[in-house]
Amino acid sequence: MDDGVLLCRGNGRPLHANSAARALVPETGNALAALVALLPAGAMGASRITGRWNGDLALTDGRILQVRAYHHRHPGDEGYLLIVFHDISEAHARQQELQRRHAQLRQTLVRLAGTQEQLLQSEKMASIGQLAAGVAHEINNPIGYVHSNLGSLQEYLHSLFALIEMYERALRAPDPKALLPEIDDMRARFDIDFISGDLPQLMAESREGIERVTQIVRNLKDFSYSGRDDSWKLADLHAGLDSTINIIWNELKYKVTLEKRYGKLPLVQCLPSELNQVFMNILLNAGHAIAERGKITVTTGTSTDADEVWIEIEDTGGGIPEDIQQRIFDPFFTTKPVGSGTGLGLSISYGIVKKHNGQIEVRSKAGEGSCFRITLPIRQHGRSEA
Repeated sequence: MDDGVLLCRGNGRPLHANSAARALVPETGNALAALVALLPAGAMGASRITGRWNGDLALTDGRILQVRAYHHRHPGDEGYLLIVFHDISEAHARQQELQRRHAQLRQTLVRLAGTQEQLLQSEKMASIGQLAAGVAHEINNPIGYVHSNLGSLQEYLHSLFALIEMYERALRAPDPKALLPEIDDMRARFDIDFISGDLPQLMAESREGIERVTQIVRNLKDFSYSGRDDSWKLADLHAGLDSTINIIWNELKYKVTLEKRYGKLPLVQCLPSELNQVFMNILLNAGHAIAERGKITVTTGTSTDADEVWIEIEDTGGGIPEDIQQRIFDPFFTTKPVGSGTGLGLSISYGIVKKHNGQIEVRSKAGEGSCFRITLPIRQHGRSEA
């Protein structure tokens, strides 16, 4: 036998050991006693009580043995102990190696998770950088004409105050009518009739500009609100689509005609800011796919069994060749020139939709445009709303 075997009387007196067992101890005059001395304390006593005992034994040469002791009692006497020594050094070494590799894999997984988080933040920062100029332009336009109108208003107020001062002088004069020619001259010189007609329009334009800036800020807030709150909540997807479109409209308006075909949608349990990022990525890609002039159509609806909603974003751009459609959701895959895209937008969008237990699919033909369809469950099983 490859396993060492030691046979003892029930009182622990050794009777016989095979060659494999004798090889476990140094060559001495009493190998049997040396084998008994190898046994862990309490092994024999435990086997007499329960009938068996097992445990591991580490030898000085580094080998690991599995020791099993069996007690067989004869009626009327103390019986016998059979002790088996099984070398598990290789198995133990393999287990240690597996544990070491498992620890390495866990460390690698932690590093990958950190890298993934950095990539996500990098993609978000890239998106913010892409939108910053457009948002600044959208805000700068209304702020520009509000500033110009305030300059005109300052001149109008100077003229009106001068005219009011002239009226006060006339009222305090002994003969107010004597100053009428001077008043008429001032009215003509300051073009008071034009001021009276232009002032309401100037104020209305300024109010419209401030409201435009307020709307942009509100859209930015709606777009990124849940970035500070990762709780799931019931949200209006149409509001998310509208705020996203308003944020990126400067990127699209010069070459895109936008058509909305909104159906009736219930509130959907989701992470709103993450879905807004999906809408932004797909809308921007649709705009980039249109070379000169084209159309983007956003359509929404509910499934026939009414437990899912869907959003379709369709463009009339160049389309996606069939041979690469299976790769568009792969990380770092992009058809844009080097330096023009990270290749993470659709990959991140795919992950966000999967996180919502939904699906994202694409239909496209080269030269005929593309249509991305996002399907989402209305409720997330096992999650509560914030």
